[in-house]
Amino acid sequence: MAREFAKAFYNSKSWKKARAAYIAQRKAIDGGMCESCHQRPGYIVHHKIELSPENINNPDIALNYANFKYDCHACHNKEKKEPDAVEGLVRYEFDAAGQPIAQAPPEMNRQGQGARPNSAYTLNTQLARVGGVV
Repeated sequence: MAREFAKAFYNSKSWKKARAAYIAQRKAIDGGMCESCHQRPGYIVHHKIELSPENINNPDIALNYANFKYDCHACHNKEKKEPDAVEGLVRYEFDAAGQPIAQAPPEMNRQGQGARPNSAYTLNTQLARVGGVV
């Protein structure tokens, strides 16, 4: 989650445009695989030089492709060394009968496709359909 000083930056058009262009470039190069492990689809555009209040307005750091890295969720958490990061985090979706189906994001699913990034939306939609609390 973005720190308070960075929230406006991550919601800016310039970041969203740079991020989308970088992901498109990575997909053209290797299908968008994680730049660290090369085993799972990329999920997060990571800044190699971490953003700080001092450098966030410096486009050479904040918006420069040379400072970007497209990582899968697991590699990003390892690199950030977040104390609450959970490796192998499991999310759930629900089938038509309302039974939970475990999904391991953002790794490959059974069909070899990357996990959908909008699973929270899917979860909330399914909960609403079966009368759950959203």
